[in-house]
Amino acid sequence: MIEESARVVAVEGDVAWVETRRNSVCGSCAANKGCGTTALAKVVGVKYSRLRVLNAIAAKAGDEVVIGIEENALVRGSLAMYAIPVVLLLVFAGLGDALNNQMQITTSEIISVVSGLFGLAGGFFWVSRYAGKISYDGRYQPVMLRKAEGSASRVEFLQGMQSEV
Repeated sequence: MIEESARVVAVEGDVAWVETRRNSVCGSCAANKGCGTTALAKVVGVKYSRLRVLNAIAAKAGDEVVIGIEENALVRGSLAMYAIPVVLLLVFAGLGDALNNQMQITTSEIISVVSGLFGLAGGFFWVSRYAGKISYDGRYQPVMLRKAEGSASRVEFLQGMQSEV
């Protein structure tokens, strides 16, 4: 299970919207100070990502939580998003090249290029259908695992402060 800390910003039934801070691995690199990526990250600043997460622990807005996703779901999603369109691009370009050689139409690669683009478009179409199919499948969704250690809800904290007065 891959885990990340997040803050709940909204709750809608059994689903919550959380914000996670995008982390950079630049701090662990030996070329940290001389790297252009580090300089760019400092200029751009801190970025946050908003995710829809299954709220398995009944968290409330303002809670600091730990979310997680299964490794194999991440691997499958990555393969679907990256490998399928590229593989279809290459297969269709190869078929276009074979068609071009078979028919001996021309010496240019226009048929290979156009058929490769059709393969890429087909791969993107397949990915969009696949993403729609798994978008509500619990096996592919991040889920709240637990509240972050030492963090009470800000709402509970403020309510506790008001009750003491």
